[in-house]
Amino acid sequence: MLRLPAAIYDAIIAHARRDHPNEACGVVAGPAGSDRPQRLVEMLNAAGSPTFYQFDSGEQLTLWKAMDEADEEPVVIYHSHTATQAYPSRTDIALAAEPNAHYVLVSTADPDSVEFRSYRIVDGEVSEEPVEKVDDLDAPSP
Repeated sequence: MLRLPAAIYDAIIAHARRDHPNEACGVVAGPAGSDRPQRLVEMLNAAGSPTFYQFDSGEQLTLWKAMDEADEEPVVIYHSHTATQAYPSRTDIALAAEPNAHYVLVSTADPDSVEFRSYRIVDGEVSEEPVEKVDDLDAPSP
């Protein structure tokens, strides 16, 4: 299960809507090994495409170095789909390189609603997981 602070959940959706019709992408970093998403980092979609995202390599290197220095890891890696459902494409699955990360997809295909889903992707296997939007990560789950 992905437990995500409401402010980050809402910011991911706002980022996806703002970058539409191109795909938006980013990372939510947290303390290594904690599974606690705490710091949202919106990334540049270097592909500038409505059907594909690619982190800018320089921006990604800078972020990964900063996370390493702060003993953080990418807890969530997110991107949007602008014309299809929020389900990983074959390319998304092939590029999923962080086995501990939650892969969040937001569909902006319907301007009147939001589809926000999370997956684990390990060795090409995709498993959807529930998403719990919380005000406080330390509050117990209902």
